[in-house]
Amino acid sequence: MPKHVLLALVWALSSVGSVVLHAAPALALDATVASGSDDLAPSVIESDIHTFSIRDDGSIDEVDDTVLRANTTAGVDEIAERYIWFDKNLDQVQVLEAETITADGTHVPVGSEAIRDVQEPRSADAPSFSDAELKAVIFPAVGPGSRVHLKFHKLRTKPTIPRQFSHLAEPARVPIESQKLIFDLPASRPLHADAHGYTAVAPVSEGGRTRYEFDYRRTHFDRPESGSVAIASYGDRLLVTTFSDYATFAATYRDGARDASADVPAVHALADALTRGITDPRDKARAIYDWMRMNIRYVALFLGETAASPHKVADILANRYGDCKDHVALFGALLSAAGIRNQPALLNLGGVYTLPTVPGYGGDAINHVIVWMPDLQTFADTTAGGIEFGYLPSGVMDRPALLVDQGVLVRTPATQAVTRTVHLQMQVGADGTTDYAYDVEDGGSSAELERNRLRRASAQRRAAVVTERLQASGLQGSGTMTTSPLEVTTGAFETSIHGTLEHLVWPTGTTAIGALSSLSGGIASQLRGWLLERTRTQPYVCPNGEFDETGVIVFPSNLSVIDIPTDTDLHSETFDYQSRYLFDAQTHMIQVTRHLHAHFASTVCAPADLTASRPVLLKAERDAMSQVIVKAQ
Repeated sequence: MPKHVLLALVWALSSVGSVVLHAAPALALDATVASGSDDLAPSVIESDIHTFSIRDDGSIDEVDDTVLRANTTAGVDEIAERYIWFDKNLDQVQVLEAETITADGTHVPVGSEAIRDVQEPRSADAPSFSDAELKAVIFPAVGPGSRVHLKFHKLRTKPTIPRQFSHLAEPARVPIESQKLIFDLPASRPLHADAHGYTAVAPVSEGGRTRYEFDYRRTHFDRPESGSVAIASYGDRLLVTTFSDYATFAATYRDGARDASADVPAVHALADALTRGITDPRDKARAIYDWMRMNIRYVALFLGETAASPHKVADILANRYGDCKDHVALFGALLSAAGIRNQPALLNLGGVYTLPTVPGYGGDAINHVIVWMPDLQTFADTTAGGIEFGYLPSGVMDRPALLVDQGVLVRTPATQAVTRTVHLQMQVGADGTTDYAYDVEDGGSSAELERNRLRRASAQRRAAVVTERLQASGLQGSGTMTTSPLEVTTGAFETSIHGTLEHLVWPTGTTAIGALSSLSGGIASQLRGWLLERTRTQPYVCPNGEFDETGVIVFPSNLSVIDIPTDTDLHSETFDYQSRYLFDAQTHMIQVTRHLHAHFASTVCAPADLTASRPVLLKAERDAMSQVIVKAQ
């Protein structure tokens, strides 16, 4: 989906969930959000007013009134199309006003032909989720200096969660000159809030109802740094909810997920078939997990966007697809049938590593659910097709998780093992043509990721991978790939590429070639990726893993080796790096060995962590990019 569509969804989407008013002070954002900028932003939100009237049953009457301005041609692309997300079975959406105001002040209304409903792309080919739609509004005559004005009414006739409400405001990284969020609720339903960067106006009660207002303004956002976590983890965010605490929120999800069809003969029969002959509970769970991720298609609608209750287990099993809560419902039913205790765990999927102090659904709050197996002390997410049982996708690592049965917050694992062992052999011919053999063993959480990529790739795609890896290494040539069995789902994964390189060395004159110990994706690539930012001001995802590489280059007798790099030993609190270079004059062979171990205690690092480790990383990168000099005799 285009980026401007996603931004529009953030601004337009109201979600129902869970949270007496205690707005937290705004966090200092000097590094991430600064006041004033010499750069003209492509587009600006001039005015953005969201008014929610919540009824006692939890249904919502919402009016949004927004004016956006395009400053540049790029800004035209950002504002010329707006999208309103809705559930056609729960919501009624009416566009009240839609017009373009050109730079010279001319008002150009949007015609009815430019307002239409379209299928929400993520729910395509999944009839159970076809209720999700977008109302597209296409504005005419938009140019630099134009404004677009959209006012719409959205009535949610049936609450996602009966008698409860929540809304998450996530500022888009565009200047916001004025934003107001107004919530009008029955006085008997107090609103709880976690507000960072938003100013709470004193609530006003009248006629049995209470009006809450939060105001927001920020005119400049620094760019997101490479690998940085979402701003909601440390910056601006507003979550309001009628749920008083996480335990109540968990109980509501638990009650809504009850399903009599989860304990039926078909479920027991499948569980028995999948675990037949297996006695160890962990192996049983692995067998069921593998069947789930290979056979139940994931429909990537976030929790809270649609009804908070999963579909019936019998229907999920018959349809062979579902969103995260459907995956949890079926996986949990199969585990229970196999005698393995389990429960849902609610969390955030993405770049948010903290949860608000009050519970609710939303992109920067709870938006995903996985399974916790207490007897195995293991989390599992069957929506991630390329993750081995016992590991987690990176997007759910090191973050709070709400256990639904106990109603308590725990934390997913902070780190998990990643290993990579490489052997690269190159035999250089007299004419510079080089035969090579490249053998890689991936272990830990990366093994199944790599195996799954190739498992799901066509023969043509696998052949293209070889070319891509050579090109990314700055090499020209060809090769064929073989792998260890793709049908297995656990343990290390091996790939081998054998082929020929062109012009690695020129047979005349002097040539500098990389002292290679790996093709792309190895230690050198890792170091370059970790050093993409010279300095950091935002928390970022830490590198972790252990990498061992050995490269052997054998030169012909008509080439003399003039210079090789020197050995290196580097150590810091979080990184260890060693390299060794050996040259045998009789065999004309150079052996290069490198070892890199990144051992952070968590998945998220502070900017100070890069400051402390950068000197070591820079020296390591320089060594990993070093060269061997050869000369024709």
